[in-house]
Amino acid sequence: MHLGFVYLRVMFTGIIETLGKVVDLQKDKGNLHIKISSAFSSELKIDQSVAHNGVCLTVVAIQDDCHTVTAVEETLAKTNLSRLKAGSLVNLERCMQMNGRLDGHIVQGHVDQVATCTHVSELEGSWVYTFRYDAKLGNVTVEKGSICVNGVSLTVVNSQEGSFSVAIIPYTHEHTNFCALKAGDLVNLEFDIIGKYVARLLKV
Repeated sequence: MHLGFVYLRVMFTGIIETLGKVVDLQKDKGNLHIKISSAFSSELKIDQSVAHNGVCLTVVAIQDDCHTVTAVEETLAKTNLSRLKAGSLVNLERCMQMNGRLDGHIVQGHVDQVATCTHVSELEGSWVYTFRYDAKLGNVTVEKGSICVNGVSLTVVNSQEGSFSVAIIPYTHEHTNFCALKAGDLVNLEFDIIGKYVARLLKV
């Protein structure tokens, strides 16, 4: 029953539609208003859900080719959005249409924790990124399973306790902010929703 309810909520696929660029940041008490320019900003509507680096945020304003979203204090504390600055590239994805294909995997836009990029290897035509995260929070990866990194649906390789790697093809490297990612950077992680439910059931 619980798994069924997941499908009724706002969902994403982890297939990035476009890159946005941060043009302005405004602090408002504990909140952060983020103004972003993108190819589809003018097509958005107020109150629409959009994933920003994998974080589901609500559009609160639209002006020309820019849209604005607000990240609350809790979101800033648990994601890498607090590290955004003017000029930062942000992975963007609008919510999934129910009649569309699920090309990635089920993504809720609810970041579980952040991870640190520890190594980047450039191979012949691809890149391998390695990440380390705090395994004490109870999240796990599975070899050949799914992981969402900064909103990008990827396949896990070299899964270990507290670390994993992903292989990036040229298209993904060019069309997401992986092109700017380097060792030491923080990324947002959303672990596979089915894996999280199974892990929770095994603990009961």
